[in-house]
Amino acid sequence: MTSPYIPGPQGWQPAQPAGAQPPAGAWPGHDAQWGQQPTWQAAQQPQWQQAAQPAQPVQPQPVQQQWQQPAQQWQEPQAQWQDVAPQGSWQAMPDQVGYAASPGGPGELVPVDEFADDFASVLENHSVHRSTIGCVVPAYNEAESIADVIRSLLEQSRVPDVIHVVVNNTSDDTVKIASEFSGPHEVETELGLQFTEVFVHDIGKNPDKKVGALNYGYALVEGYDYLLGVDGDTTADRRAVEYLENEAVSDSRIGGISAIYTIDDRPIKGFIAKWLIAGQRTQFAAFNMQNLLRGRNMAVLGGQFSIFSTTALRDVMKENHQNSPWVKDSEVEDSLLSLQIKSAGYLTKISPFARADVGGMTTLKGYDAQQVKWTYGAIELMWPGQRGDTKGQPFHPNLRLRWFEQFSMLTNFFVRVAFLTLLVASLSINAFVFSPWWLIPPLVAAGLNFRMARAMEKSNSRDIAFAVLLFPAEIFMWIRISHFIRSWTRFLSKKKVDNWALQARAEKGGVSFGHWTPFIILAIVAIAIAVIWNLLDPITQSAILWVGWPIVGVVTVLQTLTMAIKLFQRHQGYKV
Repeated sequence: MTSPYIPGPQGWQPAQPAGAQPPAGAWPGHDAQWGQQPTWQAAQQPQWQQAAQPAQPVQPQPVQQQWQQPAQQWQEPQAQWQDVAPQGSWQAMPDQVGYAASPGGPGELVPVDEFADDFASVLENHSVHRSTIGCVVPAYNEAESIADVIRSLLEQSRVPDVIHVVVNNTSDDTVKIASEFSGPHEVETELGLQFTEVFVHDIGKNPDKKVGALNYGYALVEGYDYLLGVDGDTTADRRAVEYLENEAVSDSRIGGISAIYTIDDRPIKGFIAKWLIAGQRTQFAAFNMQNLLRGRNMAVLGGQFSIFSTTALRDVMKENHQNSPWVKDSEVEDSLLSLQIKSAGYLTKISPFARADVGGMTTLKGYDAQQVKWTYGAIELMWPGQRGDTKGQPFHPNLRLRWFEQFSMLTNFFVRVAFLTLLVASLSINAFVFSPWWLIPPLVAAGLNFRMARAMEKSNSRDIAFAVLLFPAEIFMWIRISHFIRSWTRFLSKKKVDNWALQARAEKGGVSFGHWTPFIILAIVAIAIAVIWNLLDPITQSAILWVGWPIVGVVTVLQTLTMAIKLFQRHQGYKV
């Protein structure tokens, strides 16, 4: 747009027609088009020409002195422009900030600060995009916990915009109890008045089990910005959803964020159940801390309480030619999806603030079935080549922690079995000599367990006792070793087993001795070794001990050093 005014030394003056000579006082090199800045010669400060003699005498010297000052002081004559500028002509001023066209009429400029209140009122009424969260709760025989789960979601400081409870293959009152919460809800929180609606879907017999329920729920919330996956036995702290959403919104590279998981042991009854829960709490704490110290890069976005970007899920589906985010042919659907999200170029993170209590296993049989399923699925993802429709990815960055866990379990198994074997063998020929150095590894292990217990956000006396008494943690380690052996044996046998069905059967109860199989086999092997040992001559026995003890000693020293590094590693203020 062409303006009829140009700035001059006495104020704003009428512009000359195109091709006319600029009047006295005009800017050298000025173009008639507004928005073009005056062109100055690079090696010369701009000098203003004296204006034609006005009707009233004026002293030109002060003005001349002002405009001869260095460039950084050009703001001094701004006051002259306010009285003479026509309305709207402020847009042509050369790089002047802090002034706006005055609504009072031509020739007046006022500071922008005076419009602050009006501008704030515009922002208050301006509609901005608010992220939307669709929550999916897959539920299978969760009559005991589903009410607490829905109540926990409705009590969040940031309530999900919709909650879909997807009940599958259930045989209890899950649907009936969940339906009591169906319908719209108006929730007053510290973030303001919020609205949500709860839907309960009974999809009946579903061969895809939890995966089928998750994909059913995804189809209901795919239009939302985020999908919040919550297990039917998981309750979260009041601000968990708020923390997850805030971090997800802050970085578009994030494809999913997991909460910190633990188990609420207060309602647990029975000695065995309390001992198992204490072990699982320590196990969760160690896993969470490892992920937090790895730049908060989460190896597994567990379905217990995680938020996913639906954009990332769509990219995963497109890249892997899938019709749904979760696939049914993996034992660990959440681990596989985490790998796919990472491979699609997104980040998988763990929140340092959001916390959730998950359901724990209170029986040896149930815990065994769960751990074997998880370990078997992890091995399947790590194994080179392809088993079924799931391709192994041994070098995927999200699997580095899994590899470390497998080597750690193998080392624990070797050291314990070899030490006990050599100890019994040495005692049988009176060749045993005790050394105080042998006490260092168990003491370092106890110290590491104690520090991990202290790192728990809600540690209690049972967690401390589990760590420092040695025997509870040592027996629990043998249980975990049995899961390790069973998982690898089942995987290498290539026998097709439905681990989902086995876990469901174990959780229901009934008589089963499968989880004792590794110990039975270990006892048989021990008896066989004892028989063979007694058949050997003393020279051969001494030679075996002479070679065996140094090997066990070296492995034990390396393992102890690894534990010591973890013991003195800084936790950077994280609490798990």
